[in-house]
Amino acid sequence: MSVNLTDGARAVLALADPSVAPFETGTPAMARAAYGAGRPAVQGERVEVGSVRDVEIATSAGSISGRLYRGIGATAEAAPALLYLHGGGWVLGNLDSHDEVCRLLANEAGAVVLCPDYRLAPEHRFPAAVEDAADTLAWLRREAVSLGVDPEGIAVGGDSAGGNLAAVTALGSRADGGPPLVAQLLFYPNTDAGQDFGSVRRFAEGYGLTAATMRWFRDLTIRNADDIADWRLSPLRAPDLSGAPPAYVAIAEADILSDEGIAYADRLAAAGVPVAVEHWPGLIHGFVSMGRHIPQSREAIRNAAAAWRGFRAR
Repeated sequence: MSVNLTDGARAVLALADPSVAPFETGTPAMARAAYGAGRPAVQGERVEVGSVRDVEIATSAGSISGRLYRGIGATAEAAPALLYLHGGGWVLGNLDSHDEVCRLLANEAGAVVLCPDYRLAPEHRFPAAVEDAADTLAWLRREAVSLGVDPEGIAVGGDSAGGNLAAVTALGSRADGGPPLVAQLLFYPNTDAGQDFGSVRRFAEGYGLTAATMRWFRDLTIRNADDIADWRLSPLRAPDLSGAPPAYVAIAEADILSDEGIAYADRLAAAGVPVAVEHWPGLIHGFVSMGRHIPQSREAIRNAAAAWRGFRAR
C-alpha cells in the first residue's frame, strides 16, 4: 500500500542501514545493541526539566530501577504524576531510550513522570512486565507524599508495547483498591497479540516496524500460544472495558498497529469511556520518539498532555 509519508518520516526511513540485519535474524542482545546505537540519530533534544533522579522501585519480584522527572512548572507537593512505560516490543528499551519523551511529557504537563526499567523478554516472559507495571503503580501511590505527588492525580501512559502495558495497567487498576487513574495516554498501542488486523498486512514492510519483527517480539514474550488470548497481553480481548480511565490514543497512519489501536479506542468509547483519538497522517510507528526529524512528535506529546489536563478537570 502506498502512503504519502511526511518528509520527516521519509528521512527516518532513509536512515536505515541496509547492511544491518533485521532484529529477528539475530539475538535479543544484538537487537538491543542495534536499537541503542540507532536511537541518537532519531531522538530530538533532551530538554531541561525541573529535576531528574534515578530511584529504586520495590516490586513483588524484587527491586527494579526507575527514573523520576519533575517537569518545569510542577508543584513541589501534590503534583499530577504519570507512570510512563517505554516501548520496544517488550524486548528492547530502557531508561535512556525514552528519556526524551519523558522529559517532554513532564514539562508539557507540569507533572512528575516515573519511568520504570521493567523486566524484558525473553529473559522474563509474560506476564513479568505486566506485574512490574502494576507493582510500580502501587509503589508510586505508596510513596506519593514523599515524592510530592497527588495519589489521586496519577495517570498511566506508554508507546507501542509500553502503550500495551499502560492499557493493561489501566484495566487492572479498576479492581486494585487504589485511587482511580485519571487518564491513560496511549501512543500507537499494541492491543491484540494475534496480529491479524488489516494494517499488519498493509504496512508489513517498508514502514519501519515490520510484521516479521513484531511477530518476533511477540514470540519472545509469550510462554505459549495460550498467552495470545490473555487480556493482559491483548487488552482488546478483555471482556469488559467499562470503568477504564479516560484515554488519549495517538494513531500513526503507516503503522502495522494502526487498526488495532483504532479498534481499542472504539471499544473504549462504546463502553462509555471518554476517548480522544488523534490520527497522524503520513507518520510511522515510533514517531513520538523521533523528534530529531519529525516535528509532529512534539505536537503529539503536547496534545496528550492537554488531553490529560482536560480529563483531570472533569
